[in-house]
Amino acid sequence: MEIVIARTDLDSENMADFKVAIINYSPNEPPLLVLVVAEIARTSLDKKIKLLAKPSAKVPELTVNSATTDKFSGSDTIARFLARAIAFSGATLYGGDSVEATQVDALLDYARIVNVADAAALGIHLAQVNTHLESRTYVVGQGNRITIADFALFEAFREHKGWQAASESLEKNYPHLFRWIEHIESLPEVQKVYESTKQVREKKEKVLEASKAGGSFKIDLPGAEMGKVVTRFPPEPSGYLHLGHAKAALLNYTIANDWKGKMILRFDDTNPAAEKEEFVENILKDLKTLGVKYDLLTHTSDHFDTILKYGEQLLRDGNGYIDDTPVDQMRADRKAGVESRCRNNSLEDNLRLWKEMLKGSEMGRKCVLRGKIDMQCENKTLRDPTFFRCNLTPHHRTGTKYKCYPTYDFACPIVDAKEGVTHALRTIEYHDRNAQFDWVIKALKLRPVCIWDYSRLNFKYTLLSKRKLKWFVDEKKVDGWDDPRFPTVQGMMRRGLTLDGLRAFIRSQGASRSNNLMEWDKIWADNQKVMDPIAPRYTAIGQDKKVEFKLAGAAKKDLKMPLHPKNAAVGDKTVVVCPVVYIDQEDAKLIADGEEVTLINWGNAIAEKIQRNKDGDIVSIQGKLNLQGNVKATERKLTWLSAQDKIVPVTLVEFDHLITAPKIEEEEDFKQYLTPQTRFETAALGEAALANLKKGEIVQLTRRGFFICDQAYNAARNQPAILFFIPDGKMKGMSTLSSKVERRK
Repeated sequence: MEIVIARTDLDSENMADFKVAIINYSPNEPPLLVLVVAEIARTSLDKKIKLLAKPSAKVPELTVNSATTDKFSGSDTIARFLARAIAFSGATLYGGDSVEATQVDALLDYARIVNVADAAALGIHLAQVNTHLESRTYVVGQGNRITIADFALFEAFREHKGWQAASESLEKNYPHLFRWIEHIESLPEVQKVYESTKQVREKKEKVLEASKAGGSFKIDLPGAEMGKVVTRFPPEPSGYLHLGHAKAALLNYTIANDWKGKMILRFDDTNPAAEKEEFVENILKDLKTLGVKYDLLTHTSDHFDTILKYGEQLLRDGNGYIDDTPVDQMRADRKAGVESRCRNNSLEDNLRLWKEMLKGSEMGRKCVLRGKIDMQCENKTLRDPTFFRCNLTPHHRTGTKYKCYPTYDFACPIVDAKEGVTHALRTIEYHDRNAQFDWVIKALKLRPVCIWDYSRLNFKYTLLSKRKLKWFVDEKKVDGWDDPRFPTVQGMMRRGLTLDGLRAFIRSQGASRSNNLMEWDKIWADNQKVMDPIAPRYTAIGQDKKVEFKLAGAAKKDLKMPLHPKNAAVGDKTVVVCPVVYIDQEDAKLIADGEEVTLINWGNAIAEKIQRNKDGDIVSIQGKLNLQGNVKATERKLTWLSAQDKIVPVTLVEFDHLITAPKIEEEEDFKQYLTPQTRFETAALGEAALANLKKGEIVQLTRRGFFICDQAYNAARNQPAILFFIPDGKMKGMSTLSSKVERRK
């Protein structure tokens, strides 16, 4: 965060003469900033300040009895008055000089922005202030003295509706901010105000908790004990993490933290045919991106020897058998509730075939080990499920040591019990398998594990199955697992989803058990709230049929313009104005002869003569500047590029959904619903400042929307900048161009 000097300090010499200051405020909304500064001021001014709580007070109001009675309202105004007043007694709550006083003013303005920011944008402000405090004790100047800006920012953060969720990982994610918060909270004046407003604060916290119902990760875990809860996130390394995995990871991590327990990251690597070290590395990368920190890293393969022993125990206890029934027949028998002819094999036959499975012999590869449960059970997961099968594919960790591997359903309860997991959080589609999980625990006499179901994330026009996503990768329908059309964490972030936007969306889903098929608009709308306050603004026009607008009376010169109309901290850019500019053909066709238009960020111009070709396209426009014209009165606001400045070639890319059906059932062939075209490119010309854009930076192109840079401009190789369009949550589709392509219904 940069401190921008925006104004000069104000002369306040007469403020030392007041006799008494009476401050009224609402007891239901006690203003921490005012009360803390008043406590400090009362010490310096011989208690000339009276604090009166009035139920009718909508905003804090200060009455100053001096030579003339003056009234001020608002926390900022009152804090400024008191800080200036006590400056004459040697205190420096308004800074040590005019520069620091101006920084105080700027930060008070910034605190108001923080205070009204939505929860999704809070993370950006936390990160900015955390960086600012890296080498400072306080927020102004060199950070050597406390000011009212510290109290204003402290109040803005602590009273923010999203503070409770953010504070759960404050120490880990924002250590400098955490240190500062702890210090401000420990000050005697703050503690005194906290004590006097304790009941109000407790009531607010209860209301906040109630309002988060359905969108909170706080759940009443059965049997949970503070400090003893152990959760686990068990991804299979057979693909990259998608949004469903991100929810699972954050849920397990947050709940473990809430209960001051531990989270285990366990790679469920029981299927060597699908798993790769590449996926392990990228899962670890994605978890780091998400800010999910685990206390222990394990692999199911760490326990293979133990799991194999439990498989043999099933056979010896009469709770399992070896079955060589062909797969299709076995599947049909399970559906019909028909017992296998192998179900009553002798122990000797079972152990003999088990050894063949362990060797991976030809006979062994025809067999599976099944649990002997209940073939007539209404819950079909209990109809003698498969617990072991052979696989000769080398394992990415253990090589060819094992030929026989457990299924997830058998390995998971064993490893959960052995690793000390107290609560297994699973998506609701596993609910029918919970009985199977419990059966394994009881049959093997293992420590019980509590299961908690929660809803799975499901999106319209989206596949989350890693097997199906892998098909798109293998068939070269996408660029890879990080393709921006994929719902993977890396794909979504390459598409322009911010980390704060992703976290805010997942937190908003909470730990509810209610399944629903979601639209994409909410996640992108949340994301735009994060981008909008900080994304710099640039200009680009379509390369195809650009139009010259010749402006009589214009001279070539440089103009300095802000990169963001409402956030000076984003910086400035230099734009060249000159007698000829380029505008879009589509804009030019709408202009009438003699019409006055506005060139955005420059001023008005009058189109005096419009030249068209035989096809009706605009060839050029001759006109003149009218910088004294009223920009609010014109109908057309035009984006433009200077013909005498460096122009940067840009490729604008938009994407559509990979499939055309809102929902595809498990038994349906998804390949019947492939979208014919999912990538759309538009050649464009960008202003000179886009030459400095780096990969991963998010910008807003005026009148076109938000974009993320996927490839920076390379002048030496004549490679254009490639910008991916970021959906805004307002459009019906994911792209402004997809509606032009025929889609299946």
